[in-house]
Amino acid sequence: MNATKQPNQPNKSNKSNQRDSQPIAKDSNKKFVIIAASIAAFLVAFSASSITVALPPLAIEFSIDAILQNWVATSFLLSIAVFSVPFGKLSGKFGLKKTFILGILIFAIASIGAVFSFSAYSLIFFRVVQGLGSAILNVTSLAMITESLPPKERGKGIGINISSVYVGLTLAPVIGGILTYNFGWQSIFLISIPFLIITTVITIWKIPEEWTTGIGEKFDYLGTIIYTIAILLLIYGFTIMHQLNGVIILIIAIILFAIFAWWELRNKFPVFNVKLFKNPKFTSSSLASLISYLATFVVTYIINYHLQYIKGFDPQIAGLILIVTPAVMAIISPFAGRLSDKIDPQILAAIGMGFVSVALFILVFLDGNTPISVILIAMFLQGIGYGLFSSPNINAIMGSVPRKLSSVASAAVSTMRVIGQTLSLGMLTVIFAVVMGSVQILPQYFPQLIESSQIACIISTILCIIAIMASLVGIKSNVKVN
Repeated sequence: MNATKQPNQPNKSNKSNQRDSQPIAKDSNKKFVIIAASIAAFLVAFSASSITVALPPLAIEFSIDAILQNWVATSFLLSIAVFSVPFGKLSGKFGLKKTFILGILIFAIASIGAVFSFSAYSLIFFRVVQGLGSAILNVTSLAMITESLPPKERGKGIGINISSVYVGLTLAPVIGGILTYNFGWQSIFLISIPFLIITTVITIWKIPEEWTTGIGEKFDYLGTIIYTIAILLLIYGFTIMHQLNGVIILIIAIILFAIFAWWELRNKFPVFNVKLFKNPKFTSSSLASLISYLATFVVTYIINYHLQYIKGFDPQIAGLILIVTPAVMAIISPFAGRLSDKIDPQILAAIGMGFVSVALFILVFLDGNTPISVILIAMFLQGIGYGLFSSPNINAIMGSVPRKLSSVASAAVSTMRVIGQTLSLGMLTVIFAVVMGSVQILPQYFPQLIESSQIACIISTILCIIAIMASLVGIKSNVKVN
């Protein structure tokens, strides 16, 4: 069955309505949509986090300082932030399934290229390309689930998808640590290839449907260019905001975002429908998502650096400890997703961020004498909280827009996530630059590393409290933008 086919209608004015009501996948195919989308979500999460435990060995091999070390991880997320919005539009125009397969191909090429990197800069290049593939997979996988499932099953499908993300986050430090310790950091890129092959087979042979939401619409090239420049300047300016140049770049980025919004409002076929932000539920949930990732993504890096540098654990042991938070998330998330079909998802999201706030407050006091048990308790609470937050928050976002805008909303989810993650690492980079400077992390700088971690946790705790409030804004709104 081809999802782009519609019943014959004599009235041409009904064409837009036809595009609004994409058919639901057959029951026999729904599970394959969820499986393919969830494997993709797993791989993106794994690729984002498995590099974490490999950063200290990478820093030694390439003799790089702490700031460039962070950019190995940041470049991947920055690429996702840049490409999510345009591919949110393009995927709906050319077909979600076709674009999904394209994302798999790009991801595979970049993963193989990363294996042969000969310097930190060549590795960063392939991480950028891998981020492009990940942006496509992020946008299309969530949109495919939204399109293929009826509203009453959407929360469950999203919950499974998000659970796959957390399974990826759970296994990433463990598998990444084992592979890095025994076979070198290159092996963490090769392990994704078999999964990409399986996903391709499932998508081509088990999912006959195709979903399109923008047939005949022109692509907004100018808006895409403005957005790309703006997001690049925003992220880069944020990482050097302790300098005058950084402040100037941030101001330029803000001006460009204002121009982008103005242009999109005037454009008949915008690359991103900024009118969605007139919906209080969409806006508040998206803002809560961005702030939550800004607050929490850095925590994994803080704990990893603490375990490997301060405690002296190898990547394998550090990876086993880092499993706690994402493992709990993976357990909680599917239940939270199903629960969000029955209870207001914004309430669940706010409760979840309450748990996360407590966890980060505990880590404010992290130092060389902090027992591992205290760290584990904080990680456990963070896992419970974010498991309760993420699926309901995404359900609130996706459920607040018409079906025809599902790919655009999916792009917004992906963009908010990666902008938050990228700014989170940017925050740590700024703190490192101010407290430690551009130095390789050596024993004489461990006190400054501890101080940097404490400052980051204080800021993150405050941000979590703001995210709680953002989660509850627009809770009674039923406004949907057409």
